[in-house]
Amino acid sequence: MIEQHTIAGRYRLEERIGEGGMAVVYSGTDALLRRRIAIKVLRDQYAADQEFVRRFYQEAESVGRLSHPNVVNTYDVGHEDSIYYIVMEFVDGCSLAEIINSEGRLPEPVAIDYAAQVCQGLAYAHRQGLLHRDIKPANILVGKDDVVKLSDFGIARAFSEQTMAMTRPGLVMGSVYYLSPEQAQSRELTPASDLYSVGIVLYQMLLGELPYTADSPVAVAIKHIGDPVPVVPPESGVSPALAAIVNKLLQKEPAHRFAAASDLARALREARERPNVAAFATSDDAPPTLRSPLPPRRSPLPDRRNIDVPRRNSVTRSNPAIVPLFIVLAVVAAIAGFAIFGQFGSHLGGRIALADFRNMSVAQAQAAIVADGLQVRFLQSPSNRVPADRVIRQNPPPGSLVQKNSLVELIVSNGLPLVGLPDVRGFLAGDAQRSLSEQGFHVRIERRYDAAAKESVVAQRPAPGSRARAHSLVVLVVSMGPKPIDVPNLVGLDLAAAQKLVAQLGLTLDIVQQSPIPGVAAGTIASQDLVPGQSIAQRATMHVVVSTGAESAGPPVTLPNFVGIGADAARAQLASLGLLETLSYSVDPAASGTVLAEQPSGGSAVSPGSSIALTVAVPGEVPDTEGMTVEQARTTLEDAGYHIGSIRYTTTEGANGNVVHTEPLVGTTLAPGANVTLVVNGKS
Repeated sequence: MIEQHTIAGRYRLEERIGEGGMAVVYSGTDALLRRRIAIKVLRDQYAADQEFVRRFYQEAESVGRLSHPNVVNTYDVGHEDSIYYIVMEFVDGCSLAEIINSEGRLPEPVAIDYAAQVCQGLAYAHRQGLLHRDIKPANILVGKDDVVKLSDFGIARAFSEQTMAMTRPGLVMGSVYYLSPEQAQSRELTPASDLYSVGIVLYQMLLGELPYTADSPVAVAIKHIGDPVPVVPPESGVSPALAAIVNKLLQKEPAHRFAAASDLARALREARERPNVAAFATSDDAPPTLRSPLPPRRSPLPDRRNIDVPRRNSVTRSNPAIVPLFIVLAVVAAIAGFAIFGQFGSHLGGRIALADFRNMSVAQAQAAIVADGLQVRFLQSPSNRVPADRVIRQNPPPGSLVQKNSLVELIVSNGLPLVGLPDVRGFLAGDAQRSLSEQGFHVRIERRYDAAAKESVVAQRPAPGSRARAHSLVVLVVSMGPKPIDVPNLVGLDLAAAQKLVAQLGLTLDIVQQSPIPGVAAGTIASQDLVPGQSIAQRATMHVVVSTGAESAGPPVTLPNFVGIGADAARAQLASLGLLETLSYSVDPAASGTVLAEQPSGGSAVSPGSSIALTVAVPGEVPDTEGMTVEQARTTLEDAGYHIGSIRYTTTEGANGNVVHTEPLVGTTLAPGANVTLVVNGKS
């Protein structure tokens, strides 16, 4: 478990969003550029294997030179200790595999659109000389704007290399269900090999199932090699044009498929425009041939010598009686056609042509089906696109001929799919809200006093790991810090009584000085740093001066009134009077750097060497220390009421020895007295 781990001082891993055989993918944040990212991390068991590390870096090198709207961008690659990682573009959406699992068959226009975008990304990769070799729905990401992006070039190779399906015993390169026959046989691969995998994906989108399944991966691979080419059944409702494209893509021989992804994209566009025209006829016995999609068109200015007038004239001259016969037959055919298709409508031989019930409400669809003398069964399914209680799809499909009283299945949307709720407990409220909003949830903040750090998420509803509807409400309970308490007045109490009272309130007592105070008995609290009655957090520390009861070594000093003047000036004046200081801080951005209170108050007579408690106003935000030396940063942080908790060194950026950034980042709201980590360029 490396969630919440920060790599290279900037890449924070948040939630596991995917995994494969070699690596795990996390969502995360680039703290430097403040953008959402995805981080692929090589699995621990492979990090010590140089062959796997080499292949891992090969992916970054391969995809790093690709920049296309339909390919996931790569930003960075590196390793820290035993963690090897690739930083990539974060796609706000889901995988095609999740869409198919959720909705089953996809509408034909959606399948064409997704496949065409995959082809555009593949065409670009192929032009760069790169094969993907692992096209499958899990590696096809669909953003919320329906932009499709190809991901996971983990086994990609340049097609100038000899590519093998097996690199080690039992290690299959590519998912076996989408494997091309030549890849299963360890033959050389071409762009047509990727297009075979696209054909399997397109088949699955259109029919909601895979063409080849078996009890073992080896058996599936054998089917890819030897089983007949799958045919999209006519009763599926898939258009003839698209069915022909799928058939051509799934040919066993690469030469019988499309030669390039751009050719496939063009064919998909034509199928969308003319769905009823099957343009391709292919077989593994002969090269693919192109059927004429439409009768030949006349040119705008045809050559009249080529018009078939002589042929027509020859027929009429040979038998003039044929013309009236043709007219009679045409009239009879028209009357018969009207009787069959017009008078009887969709009732053919006792059968009924199913209407299109998609997007109807449940009540509308049920009324229409009952009116047609059919029976209906409703099945529930989530959907990203179809509103709740509307029909997503039907079985049999629209236009199918069925007998009366036949059963029609309607798959009805029960709303948006359920999404796993990430665990954002421990996040700062802003980060948690942003993370959930980017995943499509609505967020409401509730605040309460809690022992956890201020502004951190202490609970969430629904609970982490539960499944909630996309775009539903998530309530975050955010800590306001421990419930504040009123500062007690300890002056005049003996030390034992003061310690007991402070312990009961959950505070800490710190004796900063024991000195002779005129008129104050030995062992009695003479002064305190915090003003009685002001609110402070639990576990805060009160600094006190305890009288020793001895006579003062010098005449008393009249304490000036420091309230409202600069803290540095007040401290200098105390030193000139032979007095000591005890500092505490209170958040007040408007009065930052000035004294808010002093104890004892101005005008009081105090002995030389006494400690005076000053409360100084600070902004309550982490100051900017970028580019400073460590000592300069230390002074800046202390002036703001913070301490350096630790220093971490990095060699990724910045001038040597200077501060790169802080954790928390500059501008983060932070209670005075907290520790801040410095990230410094250089080596410890």
